Amino acid sequence: MSPRAEDFIPLSDTGLHAVSGPNSRHAALLEDALHVLIETPGGGVSVRGDAKARGQAKETILSLAARADAGAEVTESDVRHTLAAVRSGKPVAGATLTVGRKGPIAPKTAAQARYLDMLDRCELVFGVGPAGTGKTFLAVAYGATLLLKGEVDRLVVTRPAVEAGERLGFLPGDMNEKVDPYMAPIWQALDDILGPEAARRRRDRGEIEVAPLAFMRGRTLSHSFIIVDEAQNSSRLQMKMVLTRLGEGSRMVVTGDPSQVDLVNPRDSGLAHAVGLLTGVQGVDIATFEASDVVRHPMVERIVRAYDADSAKASKAREAATRDAGPE
Repeated sequence: MSPRAEDFIPLSDTGLHAVSGPNSRHAALLEDALHVLIETPGGGVSVRGDAKARGQAKETILSLAARADAGAEVTESDVRHTLAAVRSGKPVAGATLTVGRKGPIAPKTAAQARYLDMLDRCELVFGVGPAGTGKTFLAVAYGATLLLKGEVDRLVVTRPAVEAGERLGFLPGDMNEKVDPYMAPIWQALDDILGPEAARRRRDRGEIEVAPLAFMRGRTLSHSFIIVDEAQNSSRLQMKMVLTRLGEGSRMVVTGDPSQVDLVNPRDSGLAHAVGLLTGVQGVDIATFEASDVVRHPMVERIVRAYDADSAKASKAREAATRDAGPE
C-alpha cells in the first residue's frame, strides 16, 4: 500500500457535521495537527496521509462522530482534547450524562472520564487540579442527573465565602442576596445545564440549595448529592465539619485547586490535608487533573503550565537553600 494511501470513513450526517465543524474548522484542525488531507465527498470523510497519521485521524474522527451521534455538542476544544488523547494512547471513553439543555454532556478528556466513573462508584470523591478542568461543572451535571432521575432529593452545593470571612451579615438584602455573589459560578453552571427557569423552580422548591460552607454546620444532609467547591479555601476544621454532614443515602464530591489557596494561613487548607488523610479509605477516591486537562481557552492551559513551572522552580530553589544552610 502506498504510504500516502486514502481511507474512507462512513459517517452519519450528524457525525459528518461535527467532524467538519463550522466552516470546516474542525477538519482543518485535524489536517494541521496530523498533516493529512480530509475531504467530505458525501456519506463520510476521506483521509489521505501516511499510515500512522491516517490511523490517528480515523480514531479521532470516529470518537468525535460517536460523541455527536449521542447528542453531545462537539466544539474545537473537544477536537483538540480528543486528538491529544488519541496521540497519547489514552482515548476518551466514559459515561455520557443525559442532562444538559444543549444536549448530553460527555467527558472531554480521559481524566474527566475517570472522574465520572468515580462519581458513579464512590460515596466520596475528591476532584483536585487546576482551574478550567471541568471539576465543578461535571460534578454539578452529575448531581443534576441524579436529581432529575429521582435518585436524590436534593442537590446541595457549598463553597467557602473567603472574601467576607464567612461573615455575611453586613451585606445588604436577604440571605439569598447575601450569598449569591459568592455562588455566581455555581448558578452559572446550573443555568447552563438545566436552564435558568428550571434551576430557579427547583431552587424555590428546595431541591437545589447553594450556600456558604458556614451554613452547613450542625446539619445532617440525607438523600442528597453534595458538592463542596473551592475546597482549598476551607480550613481543616471546616473540612472535617462538612465531610461529617453526610447522611443516609447521600454522596459527596469535594473539588479544589491546592495551588490557589486564599486563606491567611495556607498551611491550614483542609483540601490537601483531607486528601492525604483519606486516600485508601473504603468508599473514597481521588481524581487528579493536570494542565493538559484544561478545557477552557487554550491560553488557560499555557498559563497553568507556566505557573506550575514557576512553582517547581521556586520549590527547587528552597530545597537547595535548605541543603546549603546545613544543620545548625
